[in-house]
Amino acid sequence: METVFKMDSEQLTLAGLVAVARNPKATIDFDNEVFERVAKCRQTLEKLVKDGRTIYGVNTGMGGFVSWLIPENKLGELQVNLLNGVATNVGNFLPDEIVRATMLARIHSLARGNSAISEENFRKFIAIFNAGIIPCIPEKGSLGASGDLAPLACIALVGIGQWKAKFDGKIISGADALKAAKIEPMTLGFKEGLAMINGTSAMVGMASVLIDEVKSLLATYDVVSAITLETLKATRKPFDPRVHALKPHKGQQITAENIFAILADSKMIADEDSVGSTLQKNRKDNPQGNPIQIEDAYSLRCTPQIIGPIRDNLEVISQVVEDELNSSNDNPLVIESEQDVFHNGHFHGQYIAMAMDQLAISLTTLSNLSDRRIDRFLDSHHSNGLPPFLSPVPGLQFGLMGGQFMATSLTAENRSLCVPLSIQTLTSTEDFQDIVSMGLIAARRAKTIFENAKYIIAFELMCACQAAEIRGKEQLSSKTKSLYEMVRKIVPYYEKDQFMTEHLESLAKEIPLGFSGSI
Repeated sequence: METVFKMDSEQLTLAGLVAVARNPKATIDFDNEVFERVAKCRQTLEKLVKDGRTIYGVNTGMGGFVSWLIPENKLGELQVNLLNGVATNVGNFLPDEIVRATMLARIHSLARGNSAISEENFRKFIAIFNAGIIPCIPEKGSLGASGDLAPLACIALVGIGQWKAKFDGKIISGADALKAAKIEPMTLGFKEGLAMINGTSAMVGMASVLIDEVKSLLATYDVVSAITLETLKATRKPFDPRVHALKPHKGQQITAENIFAILADSKMIADEDSVGSTLQKNRKDNPQGNPIQIEDAYSLRCTPQIIGPIRDNLEVISQVVEDELNSSNDNPLVIESEQDVFHNGHFHGQYIAMAMDQLAISLTTLSNLSDRRIDRFLDSHHSNGLPPFLSPVPGLQFGLMGGQFMATSLTAENRSLCVPLSIQTLTSTEDFQDIVSMGLIAARRAKTIFENAKYIIAFELMCACQAAEIRGKEQLSSKTKSLYEMVRKIVPYYEKDQFMTEHLESLAKEIPLGFSGSI
């Protein structure tokens, strides 16, 4: 369905950006005052140039050529050379929704009226987005220092009729894409190429889409946690909001409250008082072991204390990325009200790099938790009476044993990917870019960890549903039963050993869509 999203140049939420990016039929528009502001900023820069100001990237070279002065008759050529000179990314092309998120983030930054792009080219940029042209952006190669130069250059090159783009599902030349959409190629004046590429928009676009998916996954994981607790016969009392009020971490309290509520009508979850009474009846004069215990393992009982920090971190990470989205993040910047130009470092991606490193740690923590719960399901010594490996015929049938190979492997992989990228700076450009952020790499790496985490959690959910059948699924709470039924549309009860990969793939795709939304 085609929709027109009226943009506010002052504030754009991550949710708003992602909604437009994911809808290939969505178009954008601005109020006239935005176009007027863009035009006035350009006029201010033109006046400063006419007054003889020396301005980086306008009448000087760029990067390692910062000390070179460029004659007036070469200023437009300099901008085209810049785009071609930095478009050096390699690898697979980014997904369409991330490219659209990147384009939208860049347009939103330019709309703030500090980047000095001309109104004509700003309108053409919007037209390219609205036409559904998707520039091809190779995913690897950005330093995240002068922003995402190479990824954004791929967009700008399409804008001037070069490189290539996807249009109507086919990859064609940038020139042919513009022609098919009836858009005249941009003609770049001084500073305009730099304005289009010298920002953090690619890392912001990728981070925004990823954060939206992680939020959905985390909401679903409260329900996954609940069915895991039920089917492992854990107790509900450790999630009572009254005890969590004594530790004022918001994420912890929200997690505990959610799980406590989900389990309210469960007939499968254990009751701590009943467990305690049973233990009292079994007490003898001499110390002795018991098959039941008064407390559950940390991977069950400490769920709010583990998920809570992830939930809180995600709020901080979201705010950092949203602040970056709503910034003028290129260099130099023009402040029209001051009638002045400011050389600056707003393009540096350290905020996003560090936020994505934190997201990587959070997602790996989630993987660790899920992996330990899987082990409890499959180890008959720790599953409160479930058969080994959840096998209907232990010994003859392997049950879900093989799935743990995958889950443990991906957990180990995620751990190995948690070395911070925000500290991996290497100097480049004759030591001009002497400390860089690696922000887009950090976002890509967090995305990889997220994809791995989905598989791990999918397998935990498969184990829980297999265990629910064994325990008696009619005892599940109403909300976890809804989750169980949704899973069963994808994955059957394993009465006999089956090829598991296709079930894992299908379930992993569904998990971040947010089961919780319909439960």
